[in-house]
Amino acid sequence: MKASDLFVKCLENEGVKYIFGIPGEENTDFVDSLIGSDIELILVHHEQAAAFMADVYGRLTGKPGICLATLGPGATNLLTGIGDAYLDHAPVVAITGQAGLERIHKESHQYVDIIGVFEKVTKWNQQIRVAHTIPEIVRKAFKKAVLEKPGAVHIELPEDIAMEETEGKPLPVTPNPASSPTKSEIIKAAMAINRAKKPIILAGNGVIRDRATDALREFAEAKNIPVVNTFMAKGVLPSNHPLTLYTVGMQAKDYVLCGFDQADLIITAGYDFVEYLPKYWNDEAMNPIIHIDSLPAEVDAYYPLEAELVGNVKEGLEALSPLVEGKELWPGVKKLKAQLVEKLHALDELSGSPVKPQRIIADLKKAEKGEAIIISDVGAHKLWIARLYQPEKPNHTIISNGWASMGIAVPGAIAAKLAFPEKPVVAVTGDGGFLMNGVELATAKRLGLAFVVVIFHDSKFGLIEWKQLNKFNRSSDITFTDPDFLEFAKSFGVTGVKVTHSDELLPALEKAIASQEIVLIDVDVDYSENVKLSKTLGDYICRL
Repeated sequence: MKASDLFVKCLENEGVKYIFGIPGEENTDFVDSLIGSDIELILVHHEQAAAFMADVYGRLTGKPGICLATLGPGATNLLTGIGDAYLDHAPVVAITGQAGLERIHKESHQYVDIIGVFEKVTKWNQQIRVAHTIPEIVRKAFKKAVLEKPGAVHIELPEDIAMEETEGKPLPVTPNPASSPTKSEIIKAAMAINRAKKPIILAGNGVIRDRATDALREFAEAKNIPVVNTFMAKGVLPSNHPLTLYTVGMQAKDYVLCGFDQADLIITAGYDFVEYLPKYWNDEAMNPIIHIDSLPAEVDAYYPLEAELVGNVKEGLEALSPLVEGKELWPGVKKLKAQLVEKLHALDELSGSPVKPQRIIADLKKAEKGEAIIISDVGAHKLWIARLYQPEKPNHTIISNGWASMGIAVPGAIAAKLAFPEKPVVAVTGDGGFLMNGVELATAKRLGLAFVVVIFHDSKFGLIEWKQLNKFNRSSDITFTDPDFLEFAKSFGVTGVKVTHSDELLPALEKAIASQEIVLIDVDVDYSENVKLSKTLGDYICRL
């Protein structure tokens, strides 16, 4: 058989349903081999979007998302989405074409060393030089992509190798090895927690990756320990749970950090350093840490380890639970929770035009009724989503955090809808981020998908303005001219709705979510709230 046919058979063996990408001359044999396969090639309009789709698909399903590009510019266009998957620990397999082996030793049309380019943003990165090694390379790529901590891997298929005749068959898919914490560390951790008067749990992305949310909730409830989550661990506890102290991650001193200031022990579960560095939440108290994660802790002066439970997060929590005594909820937690509820929801009902970001978040929460998957782009709106929006379920708020890349929302919504067609999906984006990959509305329309796009519209890069105003008390070079977004949507056969006043927003959101079609809601946003928040957090004093 042809080598590209063998490659496709190996992908089928791995259970691949979708490949997001663009055909090109140097991957044409691979694309031709997909004819008759159960794998669907999702044709996109930009390779960056393909990588974002694979990224979000991998994060939501736990299975590798697959993206495809040709050589040169096609491959480099994948790079931003691959970097996002690498830092946010989403399993992704990127496949790129390449020039034939006979011309990669010299200057050649569209040839650059893509293996070298991808080296720093992938867990593993391999060119296929011998056709019969394809089964081994594909199996290894999928194993590496999901092995803790997950991330992006890359396979390069030169065009002359793709068309070679070869023999072989896919290798069996075997489960990845799982490790468990040592008994001595479990005992050490339990003793430290039992001594503590004011422990607090910091839940990170690994809790969701290891499907440990139930174990975390049961542990927290049984021991009466409050829980704070990172941006990427939203939903580990429902928003109304008495033990949740909501989300941490703002570099400024947010009110939730009162809990860390008052604590005498911090239990980190599935926490990745890329989410929120320890110096932001353990700078003064220098509390000891119980580290529960799939890998040993990173070395950091602000992360003093008391015990390390290295292995599956769910197993670590379950092993620890019988040895830890139940506690009285420590003084100050209820008061802090009440303060957080008051401060985070103070402007939920604020009426006016343009619309305050707090009102947009509150109305989105009301409209989606705890069921939607929210894909947040990057920009000023991301910080409002991260701080205020509390989902009811894990893996229902997807934020580009470690890489923090603009342009992820619309491609991410497409991937989310393909992964969970029964779920409502909402892409929340700024006008700057939307314009980076908004053309993928054409892809969504062609596929017959249904989701809602909410644009925070201010005709500028609002997050950069926020940073400039905080640092210099002035801004520069951040404004631009937007198209008419309703006409833009109409050109793709998509319904567009303009919202200029807060009273128009909730009905528009409810109608859009119920419509079972793509709806774009263009909301004029009042970002004067950004600097007000910075000043409020700058005056933060913990009073419990």
